[in-house]
Amino acid sequence: MFLPLLPTVPFLLLAAFCFARSSERLHLWLLAHPRFGEPIRDWQERGAIGRRAKWLATASIAVTFGVSVALGLAVWVLAVQALVLLGVALFIWTRPAE
Repeated sequence: MFLPLLPTVPFLLLAAFCFARSSERLHLWLLAHPRFGEPIRDWQERGAIGRRAKWLATASIAVTFGVSVALGLAVWVLAVQALVLLGVALFIWTRPAE
């Protein structure tokens, strides 16, 4: 699934969370899905994020910050964005891998 400028994983985890509380059938379908099931199960069971997903997220963070710099955003905006993105990257890389 590709959403320009938006990460997919939070939406995937949100869907799993909502389905778990609303429809057991849809929740089980999502967990059994060949593409989406494994990352959801990894997160639910161990709080794990796959190594490939970590690298893709880090690349997305770098591209996002690079675009902000190229657009010439104010220095204070870049500083806030850098702090937030750094926090996100630290969170991602401190989770266990698969």
